[in-house]
Amino acid sequence: MNAGAEPLTLERMRADLARVLDCTPGEIGDDDNLMDLDLDSMRMLGLVLAWGNTGLPLEFSQLAEHSTLRQWWTVVQRLQAAQAA
Repeated sequence: MNAGAEPLTLERMRADLARVLDCTPGEIGDDDNLMDLDLDSMRMLGLVLAWGNTGLPLEFSQLAEHSTLRQWWTVVQRLQAAQAA
């Protein structure tokens, strides 16, 4: 993790998604299909880059395989656990 960087949390992911989708965090359910909420690949890439700034070795392809916030959070948790080991 980058020095001084906050760890990535589910709440931050939801808030960041809401910001790029121009909605409130409460409008994004864990199992909502993010593409149905108008998330496109360019905005997704921006999120991956921002989240990578936390020091997490996150790649676009890891999230592109999934369509829900719950699935994305599972990927992030796995990466965080691997970093901690």
